[in-house]
Amino acid sequence: MKILISFLIAVTISFASDATIEVIKKVDSLPSLAVEDASVSFSNKFKMKFFRSLVADMNVISLFNVDRSHRTVDYDASEVVYENKDIDYVLRYKLRKDDSGALNIELKILNKNNIVFNKNYKVNNPKIYMFVSHTIAYDINKYMGEPSVEWMKRKVIFSRVVAPKKSELVIADYTLTYQHVVVKGGFNIFPKWANKAQDSFYYTSLDEKKPTLKYVNIRTAKSKIIKSSDGMMICSDVSDNGKKLLLTMAPKGQPDIYLYDVNTRKTKRLTKYGGIDVSGQFVGKEKIVFVSDRLGHPNIFSKEINSHGGVEQMVHYGKSNAACSAFGEYIVYKARESSNAFSRNTFNLHLISTETDFIRRLTAVGVNEFPRFSVDGDAIIFIKNYKAQSSIGIIRLNHNKNYLFPLKYGKVQSMDW
Repeated sequence: MKILISFLIAVTISFASDATIEVIKKVDSLPSLAVEDASVSFSNKFKMKFFRSLVADMNVISLFNVDRSHRTVDYDASEVVYENKDIDYVLRYKLRKDDSGALNIELKILNKNNIVFNKNYKVNNPKIYMFVSHTIAYDINKYMGEPSVEWMKRKVIFSRVVAPKKSELVIADYTLTYQHVVVKGGFNIFPKWANKAQDSFYYTSLDEKKPTLKYVNIRTAKSKIIKSSDGMMICSDVSDNGKKLLLTMAPKGQPDIYLYDVNTRKTKRLTKYGGIDVSGQFVGKEKIVFVSDRLGHPNIFSKEINSHGGVEQMVHYGKSNAACSAFGEYIVYKARESSNAFSRNTFNLHLISTETDFIRRLTAVGVNEFPRFSVDGDAIIFIKNYKAQSSIGIIRLNHNKNYLFPLKYGKVQSMDW
């Protein structure tokens, strides 16, 4: 029974100011931005897809009050269209297909009809236009002098449950516009990127005699078995250099956190508790945080990797806290906000700082789980299940904004960024 409970628990930065304190920016104080389409190639359907993607990305970087109107113009026109004459910034772009079928994009930003930014982009496969849109948003954010949004260009990998004991592993962009199934057939869960380059990943297969951790190299399409264990086998985190893994295993019936060395293939047990220890996350090189039921209910604790001493309780609010992620001094975790035997309970995400007593609630309704910090700590990605809809959510911490991108079918079981 404890194995089942522990499995359910497992499923489930340097900031300018304390990120646990809400920073609310009034929409009216943001400069306005309009988008003008000067495309000369591609179908109207494709052009509208790109336009909507670009407008969405401009919205997500949270620097502008974005006008969603689609207006066309000649790329070399000396002035913006009449409807945009009072807009602070106008982003004008031209889509063009060359002889090889590649997507070419010319782009410039106008301020008072003066060009203040321009750049050209090219991608051989027009079907991945959304990644070009994300890169454009990244470049504009950089031009505006804002902290990096490198996470916009990264890929998301998630497990999508499509039938009882059937799932797919999918690689997508953060908006889920692009989706590519990389593993199908069987019950494969808990995917985890193996390195920052995102060219390989780990996942748990439940189709073997024992839960088995597998590794897949995307470039070569080759896979191999890393390790198997009775009860549980989950890779919950990978070190920054990709050389160490945090595993949750239960070889003797009780789940604990283990440190796995990729080069030597040796495993070191980090926790030795008679109950449930799962979901370890690296905090720097010397410490981990994890979920444990040491208090009689799930909560967040920390431990020095090379210490034989005790553990430290990290969260003192709530009595059912799980699914944590760490970045620098910050920890984000899932907490149960209601206890209703006759309807679905509410699980919200909370952010704490290890250096202050502040707690910031990040979500409001539904079941919000599996939070993951971006590589730069600027944002948090999470799974939201609400009214039979499964979505990927993005939280911009310093802008106090949330964005949801719904999954068209299936249910997200777990993911990594």
